Amino acid sequence: MRTLDDLLKHGVKGRRILVRSDLNVPLKDGRVAGDGRIRASLPVFVKLLERGARVIVAAHLGRPKGEPDPRYSLGPVADRLAQLLGSPVEFALDTVGTSARLMSAEMKDGELLLLENVRFNPGETSKDDQERLEFARHLAFLTGGEDEGGAFVEDAFGAVHRKHASVYDIATLLPHYCGDLVRDELAVLRQLTGSPDRPYVVVLGGSKVSDKLAVIDSLLPKVDRLLVGGGMCFTFLAAQGHEVGDSLLEPDQTEACRGFLDVRDEDGASKVVLPTDIVVAADVTEHAATSVVPANAIPPGQKGLDIGPDTVRTFGDALAGAKTVFWNGPMGVFEVAPFVAGTRGLAEAVAAVDGLSVVGGGDSAAAVRALKIDAGSFGHISTGGGASLEFLEGKTLPGVAVLEEH
Repeated sequence: MRTLDDLLKHGVKGRRILVRSDLNVPLKDGRVAGDGRIRASLPVFVKLLERGARVIVAAHLGRPKGEPDPRYSLGPVADRLAQLLGSPVEFALDTVGTSARLMSAEMKDGELLLLENVRFNPGETSKDDQERLEFARHLAFLTGGEDEGGAFVEDAFGAVHRKHASVYDIATLLPHYCGDLVRDELAVLRQLTGSPDRPYVVVLGGSKVSDKLAVIDSLLPKVDRLLVGGGMCFTFLAAQGHEVGDSLLEPDQTEACRGFLDVRDEDGASKVVLPTDIVVAADVTEHAATSVVPANAIPPGQKGLDIGPDTVRTFGDALAGAKTVFWNGPMGVFEVAPFVAGTRGLAEAVAAVDGLSVVGGGDSAAAVRALKIDAGSFGHISTGGGASLEFLEGKTLPGVAVLEEH
């Protein structure tokens, strides 16, 4: 797989380079509410701009329905990107239309042009190969094509598990290179799936166990301990025969959970560690009346909404001696004050690991930011939760495979 450094060796001055970036950030009141992914994309932009490239950036935001939607415009992202770069960012008012074509043609060396949300075009996410390829051809046209020095850099790790036009098909049309962010993400994930230092502990949370079945099935034989929290733990508790009150439950997944609980280590202990106590309430509000109950005694009418303090200590003890940790998914409804303690305690325990600690993007990365835990205390914070999980499941990531195959 060719990297950005390979591209730079050939010189990029005066060339139009299309970079697929992950700028899918939260917006609030028309402004960027969290710029972590923008910051993560800066190094590749800077490398190219400093060497005189004309950088065209393609990205998406949210899930528009294949047509322009002001709620998902990348305009606020362009403003924040300009602030972080300390230099102007041109913004095309469309993806491959008149604005994009004119602005890309008029670019000067060292300039950056951000295209409008690629998902405003139905060809981006189409299931029809020809429709996607046609949209990719229009994107490639903006660079002038290979004959005019056009090239493609894939730097959107959060999108590489999607077979989309600006992720997959474009790489079949232009000389293509792996960006630094994608390169670094893959290097870390390969450590987790190769021969990680032991003990190797995985922490999974989030709402639904059905979303994590494949990754559990893939990882459980390889890990020393799997700590389970969040809404998904209640299906495991139900598999043990416990009542879970009004907690989130997927009855059709209890048999699968029972099978996971039967996986043992060399000492005969289950590799899966479940909560011993739970924070419960009748509703999810800022002023909810909460109580801590044993995990096997959740009262009727109560919802489990966070792991309890004893579980935080138990999980912390399991993490304390770990040399490799992967964490994906919060321990509770951390966005609501009464249910934040479990995720905070877990995050602090992961941050304290004396070894490789990997935060698997998505809500876990959002929790780290929201709780203001020093990002530098983790070995790696992924920018792609879904892509990370699919890689660990052993799935082929289309946006990576195309870089390797063509």
